[in-house]
Amino acid sequence: MAGRKRVVVLDYGSGNIHSAAKAVEAAGAAAEITADRAGAQEADGLIVPGVGAFAAVMAQLTAVRGPEIVERRLAGGRPVLGICVGMQVLFERGVERGVDVEGLGEWPGTVRELEAQVLPHIGWNTVAAPADSTLFAGIGDERFYFVHSCAATEWTLETSGVFRPPRVTWAQYGEPFVAAAENGPLSATQFHPEKSGDAGIRLLRNWIGTL
Repeated sequence: MAGRKRVVVLDYGSGNIHSAAKAVEAAGAAAEITADRAGAQEADGLIVPGVGAFAAVMAQLTAVRGPEIVERRLAGGRPVLGICVGMQVLFERGVERGVDVEGLGEWPGTVRELEAQVLPHIGWNTVAAPADSTLFAGIGDERFYFVHSCAATEWTLETSGVFRPPRVTWAQYGEPFVAAAENGPLSATQFHPEKSGDAGIRLLRNWIGTL
């Protein structure tokens, strides 16, 4: 439809891409599922989904030159949104069940298994978003749906450049962890907006509004 923003959901073999695309459509953008590099580069927004293990997702991403796509978009100031493991791989490293894998390195830090009595963390949870968050505008008190065992438990990126300071949203499961981050053109959520009902659609609508 004319006038709608075009969002590509990167198709690199990870699951859950169709529900992500449907959620994007519900939020008011035109969604396309593709691994085509030109299409991913030219879209108004790019979503990098992810389910499963950090190492497997990195291998699948690398196979379709996903790291290059993400790096080139961000270098040009073009928005990218990571979801679940698609958020985790944005950090420098991931350590899961003893497997230590290099990530995309867009943010410093290591993703690791949470120190909690029961893993994975599955279900609805509240988040603590900054008052000036764009992603959580109007939905800071809502619950969101999580399915994960690993997360970043520290945020060490220092403020620099022309962008406003990063906005980091936290959640608690056994210990505090990063539930979402907004850093210039790069945003990400540890939870699944596409599985989070109306609140998730509103979050995606907030993101699409920045494209």
